[in-house]
Amino acid sequence: MSKQQALANSWPIRILFVLLLVWALTPWANSAAALVVGLLFRHFLGHPFLSHSQKAVKKLLKIAVIGLGFGISAQEALQVGQEGFLLTVFSISLTLSLAFIIGRLLKMPRAESHLIGSGTAICGGSAIAAVAPVVNASERNISTALGVVFILNSIALVLFPLIGQAIGLSQADFGLWAAIAIHDTSSVVGAAHSYGEEALKVATTVKLARALWIIPIALLSAYWFKGEQKKIKIPYFIGGFLIAILINSYTPFPDFLSSGIKQAAKALLVLTLFLIGSNLSLEQMKQAGLKALSLGIALWLIISLTSLFWILYL
Repeated sequence: MSKQQALANSWPIRILFVLLLVWALTPWANSAAALVVGLLFRHFLGHPFLSHSQKAVKKLLKIAVIGLGFGISAQEALQVGQEGFLLTVFSISLTLSLAFIIGRLLKMPRAESHLIGSGTAICGGSAIAAVAPVVNASERNISTALGVVFILNSIALVLFPLIGQAIGLSQADFGLWAAIAIHDTSSVVGAAHSYGEEALKVATTVKLARALWIIPIALLSAYWFKGEQKKIKIPYFIGGFLIAILINSYTPFPDFLSSGIKQAAKALLVLTLFLIGSNLSLEQMKQAGLKALSLGIALWLIISLTSLFWILYL
């Protein structure tokens, strides 16, 4: 057992970790701060509950996203979905094409560059998990792609709201930009949450509509790579999000309950981002490798700039 792990398993560090979990649920915590505090805790003190934390993140994020559906009406969802459809199709097509071209230029394994492209184009780790089996990706390909996406997600969560404020993006425009240019659902929702209420509605709706592209992209990937039609992991919590919107819009569901669920979901999201930050280690960053990071950064910059240009001028 390493010195850091021994420190992490000590009772004072365990108690401090639990206190930070409580802090993440309070109004004094926000998305960016929670992620950064989690990162710093893991780096300096280790993680006393790593295996539990990794399992919890997947469940808590899904619950939080479903809860956010109680703060959105069906009319808003339809309007936002229509506005973001063309940009979503354009961004996915561009990202996957560039991943293939740049990956070839960097002489990367084809499966690895495709996983990074899929994670950037659709919804980060969920897309990578769905596409990996049908392209026969190795464990190294998968871990590298996840590492790249996770690093860039963490940066985007902190950086995007600052850029949005600096260039004067409206709530709606920022929500659309975050949904297209940030990889994972957690970071999209976290960045939008820190920007404002309307940004959160737009970002969550467009992002989850974008996530549905996992299914056709996974099927096309199986054809491109001549892989077997293995089971595709579909993000079923999107259905829960849609059901929550329908309940909120077309049933006599009490307003105070909708509001309470929405606020609880926001607090749960901040807690989830703290756990996500605490799950990231320097070893994961180093494992990604220079070529994979270069590809991920190039795709991220291109899709961020082109989508921002589309939103502002088209």
